[in-house]
Order: sequence, then structure tokens, then C-alpha cells
Amino acid sequence: MESLRGRLNRCSINTATLGHREPLAVTIDRIARAGFGGVAPWRHELDAANLQDIAKQIRALELTVTGYCRSTYFPAETAAERLAAIESNMRALQQAAEIGAQCFVLVVGGLPAGSRDLPVAREQVAEGIAALCDEAGRLGVRLAIEPLHPMYAADRSVINTIQQALMFCQTIEPDGTRVLGVAIDIYHCWWDPQLSESIQAAGEARRIFAYHVSDWLPNTRDMLLDRGMMGDGVVDLERIRNLVENAGYRGLVEVEIFSKERWWTTAPDEALQMCANRLQSVC
Repeated sequence: MESLRGRLNRCSINTATLGHREPLAVTIDRIARAGFGGVAPWRHELDAANLQDIAKQIRALELTVTGYCRSTYFPAETAAERLAAIESNMRALQQAAEIGAQCFVLVVGGLPAGSRDLPVAREQVAEGIAALCDEAGRLGVRLAIEPLHPMYAADRSVINTIQQALMFCQTIEPDGTRVLGVAIDIYHCWWDPQLSESIQAAGEARRIFAYHVSDWLPNTRDMLLDRGMMGDGVVDLERIRNLVENAGYRGLVEVEIFSKERWWTTAPDEALQMCANRLQSVC
């Protein structure tokens, strides 16, 4: 495994790490000035900006767009709502293609309101993803299913392990075209007893499309908005990156930290400097 010291060009910043406090164009400039090689923006940021201007800016700064976040949730109470979600995701695919995103990140959604039927929600997810594959292939934008920690199964994602995500990939896209793959986020998967085997299987299937880092704080105070800076928690970051890269992943290491009380209240340039320091020392 190659050290990241002096190699921030191999690292990307998900714009959520800076708390979405500034216009996307300003955030992108900050990330580039700090020496990072990539960026992963969010849809609401791009919706508030000019798509063509942002695409031009990214190209001029020679940044890699490691991912575009994120899908509209697929499960819903009615067929009309499910179709609307697919149409929303189709529009996002167009945006992802325009900015040159390496993948569109699929956070698939939890149970519809009032539902207790987990199998049906997963069927709806599979149907929704399948509906995107042809358009994604036409546009040249890969779809990266991001399994989320099981604590989010009710409201954010009914796909909760890498192994489970790979099963969806194989069922929906068995022919090997590789439009469909996984985004491995250590915050969500570090605990998994099958982590090593699942990463190896994802690599053998050539389905690792993104790799996200942060840290799990043992005294976390918020299920969503209290991720740790790399090195502040309990995750063996070097080991997991070694697993991912030994499995064949050659993409950038993307920092994605949701931290309402700590890093979203820190000056953006200071937060970026800390990301740079920790990527080069503990990742």
C-alpha cells in the first residue's frame, strides 16, 4: 500500500465535510487550493449553482469528481411516488455526467412511512436501481450502491453490508458490464465481521467504485451528524485501505465527515488542513 504522505492528489473531499456553508464554487476553490485532487459535491449545492459554470470550474482546476451525492430514495407508498424518485434520479444522472462524476452514489432509502415490510422495500430498491442502469450506461456514469450502517435501515437504507450490496449488483446486472458497483464507506462498514471477505469479493467482481473515510467515535452523540476526523476514533484505517487497494481499487480516498458540532463549526480551511494531516498520517 502506497503512503499518502505528499500525495494529496490521491485524496478527495466530499463537500459535506465542510458543512455546505458556502456556495459550491467557493468550496471547490478551497479544496483545490488546499492541494486535494478530487471533490464530491451534493445535488442541492449544484441545484443552487450554474451547472455549466461548475463543470467548467472543475475541469479548469483539474479535479477528479470522485462521486455525486446522492440518489433520491427509491421505496415509497405509491407507484407514482416510486416513479417520481426514478425520474429524479435520472435528472441527477444527467448532472453527474455533466460534471464528469466517476459515479453517482446510491443511498437507497428505508421503509416507506407506516411500513414494516422490509422485503418489499428491498424489492422496490432493486426495481428502482434497475430502471437507472441503461441511462447510466448511455451517459457513462457508474452507479455506486453505498451500504449504510444497520442503524439507518428504517429511514435511510435497507442495504446495510457490502455483501448485501454485491448481491443486488449481481442480481440486477449479472452480465458483467459493470455499470453497477459499491461505494465503501468505513463509517458504515468498519464493524462488519465479513468485511475482509466482502471487500475481496467486491474487488474480484470489479465493483469497488468509491472509498470514503472518516472515523467512528466510541462516544458518538448523534446517529448522523457526529462522525469523527480520521484518527480520532476506533477504526483501523490503514488496514481497511490496504484491504480495498489489495482488492484492486485504484481510485482516490474520499473524506466524508458529517460533524455538526465539531468540524462544521471549524473554519473551512482549518478543517481541510486537518483532513490533509490525518490522511497523510493515519490513513
